[in-house]
Amino acid sequence: MGSHAEFVFVGGYTGDKGGAAEGIVRLRRDPASGLLTRLGVAARTPSPSFLTQHPTLPVLYAVNELDSDGTISAFTVAADGELTPLSIQPTGGSDPAHLSVTSDGRFLLVANYSSGSVAVHPLDAEGAPGERTDLLGLEGSGPDVERQRGSHAHMVVEDRAGILISDLGADRVWRCRLDPVSGRLTMLAPAVEAKPGTGPRHLRIAPDGTLLLVGELAANLSWYRPAADGSLELAGEVPAGEGAGPAFPSEIVCARDGRFIYVANRGPNTVSTFAWDGDGAVKVAETPTGGDWPRHMILVGDHLYVTNQLSHSVTTFRIDAETGTPLPVGEPMAEASPTCLLRWTSMPIR
Repeated sequence: MGSHAEFVFVGGYTGDKGGAAEGIVRLRRDPASGLLTRLGVAARTPSPSFLTQHPTLPVLYAVNELDSDGTISAFTVAADGELTPLSIQPTGGSDPAHLSVTSDGRFLLVANYSSGSVAVHPLDAEGAPGERTDLLGLEGSGPDVERQRGSHAHMVVEDRAGILISDLGADRVWRCRLDPVSGRLTMLAPAVEAKPGTGPRHLRIAPDGTLLLVGELAANLSWYRPAADGSLELAGEVPAGEGAGPAFPSEIVCARDGRFIYVANRGPNTVSTFAWDGDGAVKVAETPTGGDWPRHMILVGDHLYVTNQLSHSVTTFRIDAETGTPLPVGEPMAEASPTCLLRWTSMPIR
């Protein structure tokens, strides 16, 4: 019988962004206990603050979140989790903060946060990104004079109806059509026009099709459902976290069965657990992360992993099957300036 070697890759901020990370780090995950073991630096690359993978090829992609000339880096991943550089391309913008691959594996989409644009890179048969086929500039602003003077693309993902772009600066989730031949984007009507000052950061599509959105500036979790004209209407919202100061919610994840939603809050340094019944979200717990500034998290089986960016650690939780509440497993493990986690399951080792 073969067994699967399971890895988790960690992205982080290197010295160019004031962080202490050295690049992309490889961890081994024990599927039974959920515990993580550090295997070392897998690739030295500047500020790989967000990671994703190809849907069918053993290729990992990282943004290089640089102030002026942002880039993306691609790596082939061996069965033992070793990374080999494949390609580097400029994104045409500054501070690329998120990237994703279309479901057909043909295009890589990149959100340039500071410059407010989205880049499209075609992928060849090996999964290597080529020169951009498009750079879509976004336009908009919001009432927060410090954070919303212009558009800030914070996430770009494909859904069943096109490409969705969360724009923190414009209080919009834009929808585009991606031409599969030219690799160019066509702007459609906005999917979501959020309340002024929301600051859309990250989104998820719940198993029932509801769009879930965290507002970084309004510090809330909101949800949207289709309206008659095809847009999405606000159906409800709740505060993301509790505490004396702002919550600054970062990541949102949804349990596979759709019963629970988790939101990381960087102000109070907590993870909020919401019960979701398809109609609304009800908070059932708010759990300390054991660290400072929970930037990102992933849910793998019944374990939740959270990056504490400013306290240089990753916390492991086990999810209680009945209540959905995260329960800490051991102490947080040391990891420099972590900003993103990516689960990776290799081919069977025989």
